[in-house]
Amino acid sequence: MRLYQVLPVLAALMGASLAEAKEVFAHYMLGNVASFSQADWEKDIQLAQDSGIDGFALNMAADAEALATNWPSAEKAFKAAEAKNFKLFFSFDYLGGGIPWTAADVTKYTNNWKGSPAYFKRDNRPLVSTFEGVDNRNDWTQIKADTQAFFMPDYSSLGAEVAAAAPGVDGLFSWDAWPKGASDKSDEVDNYYISQLKGKPYMMPVSPWFFTNLPNYDKNRLWRGDDLWYDRWQQVMEVKPDYVEIITWNDFGESHYIGPLDSRQYGAFRGGNAPYNYVEGLSHDGWRLFLPYLIKQYKTGSASINKEGLMAWYRTQPGKACATGGTAGNANYEPHMEPYDVVQDNIFFSALLNSDADYTVSVNGTNIELPQQKWRNTPGGGSGIYHASVPYHGHRGPVVVTISRNGQQVAQVKGGSITDACNGHPENWNAWVGSDPVVGTPGSGTNPTTPPTTTTAAPPPPSTTTATPPPSNDRPCVAGTGEGNYSGLCRYACGYNYCPPEVCRCTRRATNAVSAPPTTGQKGYPAVGVKDHCSYLGLCSYAWDHGYVDNTAACGPDPAGAEGC
Repeated sequence: MRLYQVLPVLAALMGASLAEAKEVFAHYMLGNVASFSQADWEKDIQLAQDSGIDGFALNMAADAEALATNWPSAEKAFKAAEAKNFKLFFSFDYLGGGIPWTAADVTKYTNNWKGSPAYFKRDNRPLVSTFEGVDNRNDWTQIKADTQAFFMPDYSSLGAEVAAAAPGVDGLFSWDAWPKGASDKSDEVDNYYISQLKGKPYMMPVSPWFFTNLPNYDKNRLWRGDDLWYDRWQQVMEVKPDYVEIITWNDFGESHYIGPLDSRQYGAFRGGNAPYNYVEGLSHDGWRLFLPYLIKQYKTGSASINKEGLMAWYRTQPGKACATGGTAGNANYEPHMEPYDVVQDNIFFSALLNSDADYTVSVNGTNIELPQQKWRNTPGGGSGIYHASVPYHGHRGPVVVTISRNGQQVAQVKGGSITDACNGHPENWNAWVGSDPVVGTPGSGTNPTTPPTTTTAAPPPPSTTTATPPPSNDRPCVAGTGEGNYSGLCRYACGYNYCPPEVCRCTRRATNAVSAPPTTGQKGYPAVGVKDHCSYLGLCSYAWDHGYVDNTAACGPDPAGAEGC
């Protein structure tokens, strides 16, 4: 064959090979980021790339409000992805906003962006997914003819057997990422999908958590998280799916975010009439720590460890500390259960180690009695991820998890306090997450294969660091906490070296302070009627002047809240 005849054949073979490579995506709520600039997109993309993630599945609703922002947001997303050599594909949400997508709009979006080098393709065809949409499944014969899409929907409500036979299905994505009831998640459903697909590709869901309380959206339920983040990645290694989709990067309303906290994205709490913001102060960045190792292991079958590390997570309120808030455990399944019967009052942790090590878990300075079987899970060959959990029973106070070997500390996470305080709110079923080393800001390369050498647990606010005059104890505060309504405010303000000791506790100091966001001139005062209102005066003023205003249980814009101070 002549060269001009050989090249298209080689290109086709290369395309097929690339299409069959394993990839990891994160489900991304496009509707949360209407205010994002291209630079904001690039920051999120860089964080994902630092974690080994290949792309985002852009979840888009079709109601009028979403359609007004989807297009400009997609334009910025694709420009950023092209600049960063990152992949995107559309996941059309047929239930979001209560309005299903029309075939014409699906075709318009797909055809407009499928030519972008950032659009992910399988067999040289733009991959398109959905969240449900089973009532519109007959649209896809024509949509595929008009777009040449490679169609991998989530039709979980149909079950794998019926979904695999739906019109135009080239593969399937499952939304079944959480266990039923008071049990751990198995890979039974995943293996059943693969058996029904009969060689077609399967996209396996992996999620760390699930809790939502949004009455206006008829969502108030909890599924067991607990050991889930560890268990699902081990199941990925066993199932060996074609693709993995992490649920999610930024769905704060359902508490399964692994991306950074961002008060601009908390619209679901207002629109859903949440009884309180159950995300504030609860970063999940630490769950990204081992992703580079896990993703490489999934893709290649092996991964090396250049830096040992630790991540820990737990709920800071015991299951029966506060009212349940009407949250249903085992929702969508039978029988419904009380949420405190679904989850465990345990401190969960995983350590990436070259060899076995010891651990201690303390609450308020008291070591907790350890289980007879030290590690719940150990890696084959001694090198890899170790996992365990410890019940905290009646212990209350700050948590410290320490990994040591031969008397030398390997890693340590100092976490938020376990408390019975409810502060007028129902139970917060969300998780506190921390890691050592800290998961970095965009471009830092912080991961367990090429990490920096920091050894603290609470991630600082995403900002550059600049030198500022040190406080009286020599070094500026870069992370802190507080009790009750002070918690979120202290976590925010202490991160920028404003940490009033009367109400806040600095948990980490550094050589340089983290520079605060620019001032806005917005005035903040103690919320009218809040107990001990004068103690909030400085924190509210500082937080609101720097743009942190999602703390309305403690602060507000009314100067009357500061009367008498």
